[in-house]
Amino acid sequence: MTAVNQPETVQKQYHMTDNLNTRISVHEKYSTNKTGFSNWLFSHYDFSPDSRILELGCGTGELWKPKLRLLDKNTSLTLTDFSENMVHAAKNALGEQNNISYAVVNIEEIPYQNNCFDRIIANMMLYHVPDLHKGLSEVKRVLKKDGYFYCATYGENGIIPFIAGLLKDYGVTDTTNKNFTLQNGGSILGKHFSEIRRLDYEDSLAVTDINDILDYICSLSNMTSIAELGRDTLKAVLEKEMVNGILNIPKEYGMFICRN
Repeated sequence: MTAVNQPETVQKQYHMTDNLNTRISVHEKYSTNKTGFSNWLFSHYDFSPDSRILELGCGTGELWKPKLRLLDKNTSLTLTDFSENMVHAAKNALGEQNNISYAVVNIEEIPYQNNCFDRIIANMMLYHVPDLHKGLSEVKRVLKKDGYFYCATYGENGIIPFIAGLLKDYGVTDTTNKNFTLQNGGSILGKHFSEIRRLDYEDSLAVTDINDILDYICSLSNMTSIAELGRDTLKAVLEKEMVNGILNIPKEYGMFICRN
């Protein structure tokens, strides 16, 4: 298994927002849980008035677009990402506002003072961090003593393991980056935080157009071994698994809520 956690690889994958938008669109179109993962995450955030919030790996900022109006007017939001292009995308999506700032930030070297954020968010990105314990040490450093750290990730039994299993006869193996998953995330976080709670989001995909899931696969830089089989082969295998015109694919996502 080749782990996708080198900075240059991450930069390449997220240099353009197209890959991320492709995956977001598949989830929006075919997810069986209509709550929406972003809405579910936000429902578990505890933002007190006057909170100072930091998001690491903000991506396109879509999480915040429908939620900014719910924040207290005195709340400050700092949106950061390792990718400069993502920071630009978030800024374009949310615009200039007095209580929002944007910055390119590496989690391993967070450029802020000790104990300065009430809430820190890192969704679907910790598995990319080359030195995860250094990154988490930095999170702990800038988080206030009574603050919360929220981090979402995937499990080891979701979309890519399922598809790899269908293609095992073609020599395809699961190449999912397992550096930080729902299964091992708790023990990793336990080296830095005293209180950790895991919450699981129940969901799956009910795909009716195989071309969309093929686009999803091709958007992942660690799925080249599958993509090299060719779309026609992939499509034939996946179509055989459809029942009444629907391909049901398991999803495994969730979050950890941590405190010092």
